[in-house]
Amino acid sequence: MRRILIIDDEDDIREVAALCMELFAQWEVIKACSGDEGLERAMQHKPDAIILDMKMPHTDGRATLAMLKANIETSHIPVLLLTAQALTSERKQLEALPVVAVLTKPFDPKTLSDEIAHALGWSRQLPVMSCSPVPLRLALAV
Repeated sequence: MRRILIIDDEDDIREVAALCMELFAQWEVIKACSGDEGLERAMQHKPDAIILDMKMPHTDGRATLAMLKANIETSHIPVLLLTAQALTSERKQLEALPVVAVLTKPFDPKTLSDEIAHALGWSRQLPVMSCSPVPLRLALAV
């Protein structure tokens, strides 16, 4: 099972993103509401990837990213930025940072996990369903 850390100061965004990843991808999600807490959780839980909000009070996304990349325990963890900054010039600046991808808010809850998996090169494995072949064929025929 993949383990994802989401660092975002907005409770609603953090909870919706976590729910989407747990429900649609069946990933374990660890949540942090600040950059400092995120660094602590990253060192403690060793996630497979980090989703990082750029606009946070105190320690913003850039400072948090710098701390993650400077720490030997977390420097190898791929980071995806989550931002409402959608202007082309700002997006290019963000893509120049040491990150795997830049995801834009608002995001589509149904496709968030797929976007993350695609950016990380993870193949999405659907959960094994225990059902008889007949219902499965009917479901596929629809």
